Amino acid sequence: MLLAFFKTTLLALAFSIPAKAAGSAYFDAHLHYNAEQTEYVKPQDVIKKLKQHNISYAAVTSRPPSLVSRLHQLAPDTIVPVLGIYQTHKDKINWPHDATLIQRLETALKQKIWRGIGELHITAKDRHSPVFHRIIKLASQHRLPLILHADPAVIDTVYQLVAEQPVIWAHAGTFPYPDLIADYLSRYPQLHVDLSVRDHRIAPNGVINDSWYDLFNQFPDRFMTGVDTYSVNRWQNLGAVTASMRHWFEQLPADVAQNIQYKNAKRIYKP
Repeated sequence: MLLAFFKTTLLALAFSIPAKAAGSAYFDAHLHYNAEQTEYVKPQDVIKKLKQHNISYAAVTSRPPSLVSRLHQLAPDTIVPVLGIYQTHKDKINWPHDATLIQRLETALKQKIWRGIGELHITAKDRHSPVFHRIIKLASQHRLPLILHADPAVIDTVYQLVAEQPVIWAHAGTFPYPDLIADYLSRYPQLHVDLSVRDHRIAPNGVINDSWYDLFNQFPDRFMTGVDTYSVNRWQNLGAVTASMRHWFEQLPADVAQNIQYKNAKRIYKP
């Protein structure tokens, strides 16, 4: 009852927060900039949008990887380049069985700009892929976090191979339940959770759910979030989605909110 009253009070206060506070600095930990988007969203548009919505840092991956390298050249103090492993859309499905991938990845890693590897889409059935295992070892060797869109069994496999590997679990995993996430965060100290595209679960109708509220307070240093610009529409609505996330950040204790919206991603990505 007390928690519900506290949250209702916070929600009421959120609507009265000045516009400047509502646009507080933010680290977007999950953005895509793919070839099919470039006709509608030019590189200069990306940088302009980030500045417009007070996004201090943006972890961006692209298909092909050269696109994010170009963005980084345009705004090295803002763009945090994440090395994607896909050249075309079909690679999203086929990559665990692509024997040529590792050589391309090793060559790309010689360019020392990268702050992470991913996003890798992988289900439990492919978790024993030799290609995947080699990518885990490369990430460890280069001290780069892996961004995984993955089943829980995949997370287990990573930590069976390399116990200290930083992993960012995209979208809070394929089964985004607070109890399951808490279990995995307790098991694996180097696991972090990206909350992108889970806003309706976390804060239905704009009000943060009790279970998620408790989870964030239990593990305040393990979460980050982002817009996930998987489509042109997501780029066009970057401001609205960011504002929605900032709205539920404001319902958390200030230090927890600051960790999720900025500090945790900055610590892991090391821009």
